[in-house]
Amino acid sequence: MTETELLNLINGGENIQVEFKKSTNEMTKDVYDTVCSFSNRDGGTIILGVKDDGEILGIAPKAADRMIKDFVTSINNSQKINPPLYLQPEIYTINDHTLMVIHVPVSSQVCRHHGRIFDRSHESDIDITDNSDMVYQLYARKSGSYFVNKVTRFSIDDLRPDLIERARVMTASRTANHPWKSMSDEEMLRSAGLILKDPERQIEGITLAAILLFGKDTTILSVLPQHKTDAIFRVENIDRYDDRDVIITNLLETYDRLIAFGQKHLNDPFVQEGIHSISARDRILREICSNSLAHRDYSNGYVAKFVIERNQLYTENANRSHGHGILHLSSFEPYAKNPPISKVFREIGLADELGSGMRNTYKYTRLYSGGIPEFIEGDVFRTIIPLTPIAIEKVGPEEKETSKTQVKTQVKTQVKTQVTISEKILTFCMKPHSKAEIAEHCGYKNTKSFTKKYLRPLLDEGRLQMTLPDKPRSQYQKYITVSVDQKRTD
Repeated sequence: MTETELLNLINGGENIQVEFKKSTNEMTKDVYDTVCSFSNRDGGTIILGVKDDGEILGIAPKAADRMIKDFVTSINNSQKINPPLYLQPEIYTINDHTLMVIHVPVSSQVCRHHGRIFDRSHESDIDITDNSDMVYQLYARKSGSYFVNKVTRFSIDDLRPDLIERARVMTASRTANHPWKSMSDEEMLRSAGLILKDPERQIEGITLAAILLFGKDTTILSVLPQHKTDAIFRVENIDRYDDRDVIITNLLETYDRLIAFGQKHLNDPFVQEGIHSISARDRILREICSNSLAHRDYSNGYVAKFVIERNQLYTENANRSHGHGILHLSSFEPYAKNPPISKVFREIGLADELGSGMRNTYKYTRLYSGGIPEFIEGDVFRTIIPLTPIAIEKVGPEEKETSKTQVKTQVKTQVKTQVTISEKILTFCMKPHSKAEIAEHCGYKNTKSFTKKYLRPLLDEGRLQMTLPDKPRSQYQKYITVSVDQKRTD
């Protein structure tokens, strides 16, 4: 490091990979805390002789040799730093001030200082020893293997054959002679790295990745009860939500439901790429949904989110971070978080090569809203897509002014239509039916407005009732006509 580079580092201030220490005459305890936290996180640089605000004080020149000796002795002492580290401080002179610089690389093992575990967060060293969740996440980051490669005791019978067949068909539609086309289910899973052998337990079985991709819901719940994706549309009711879909199922159907949720609430304005018209909305949804699912840290209990607001769409998911802050397209280095899941996504066409998602999202966001997306790396990975008003507004022909006579006629017609529809509903619901079935029977697609206009009045009048009155929002909810005999009894 040159003196100019060191000055630039100091002028940049403290951050997750730079720490200043005032230590002018001796190595203080907090120096070793920082060594431990840098080793456990992403590595970093400690500069001794500088105050927290960046003011250069310098260390006592006569104390430099003793401080280096004390430091080297301490970090090689397993009773103090475990496992021992092998670092060599460097001495620099800046404006007649002596500074000591210690470069700490990231370690493949969890480092402890006097038995305590430290992690780095922004400009602070945090003692996480007593936080079991954070310690678990730290060990997961340091693990030489991937969490989703963990071998389970489940068998292929615990997977859904229809999902495996769906993946096989999707690959064949992209590549006519794809090898999976002629493979059995077991051969296909082995080729995708979804059946492995655990060398420690000496057992062979399907992995967590296989269960996430093709598992039955009960199987997924038994091994990963924290697996959940929360899709939220929040435009009018910003304190809660206007629409929501809590998704707890396999990754293929989770992807389908996220895409459908986005298409339901985002308009698809005309966009032209070259001489072809494209759906920039669908291209963006494909990239951010597949990225959230393929690169999520499934060992973490953080609930993944897909949120549409008035001026932005964003996703959040737990992440095994390799840095902190906003990622830039020019300097971004892609890193595979869950290689077996990413491989299957690429084979079936839900994703492309590593790193292409970020480039495509930049490209199609500019076409869709004219904005620039943000990718923020951290323990929670966040993708933000700016939206224009047209993206979430309900569009349609403007209503023309009508005369009083026309208004009266329209009101009469609406009342008559409402009575006719109500009678149609009551007749149809002599047997229980779901809201979607009733709306389809009456020729309506928008169940929200249909409920407000027809179902709710019939429920309030007691002419219609829910089959699950204690669970009005249940996905199994149905409606049935209240008979005359029931009314008399009531």
